[in-house]
Amino acid sequence: MSFHPDPKINRLNVFGEPLASCCFDPITGYFRNGFCHTATTDLGQHTLCAQMTSEFLNFSQKVGNDLITPLPEVGFPGLQPGDFWCICVTRWVEAYQAGQAPPVKIHACHQAVLSYVPLNVLMDYAI
Repeated sequence: MSFHPDPKINRLNVFGEPLASCCFDPITGYFRNGFCHTATTDLGQHTLCAQMTSEFLNFSQKVGNDLITPLPEVGFPGLQPGDFWCICVTRWVEAYQAGQAPPVKIHACHQAVLSYVPLNVLMDYAI
């Protein structure tokens, strides 16, 4: 997708400040604009900006979401440890519960994350 979200969509982070960018290389986000913006059509809630670790990538692959293998037909480059990516907040919660949660770029996490994860928990993983 090359379009940007509707300007009326909430673009605030977990601190109520303007959402910081997550990553432009590789280009991330539900809208592939480098931000963890969301919309009602984003059923996965790709609102949490995380720095990939090998532990998280392996965990995610084992639970059915392969973020390692490139899918060029949909513009997905495949991720490596160190990459930042807007991930589904529920996948992060699963990884957290399994002791495999990756660090988060907290100023780039959409405010909607707070419906799933308390701020103090996010702060423990903030880089």
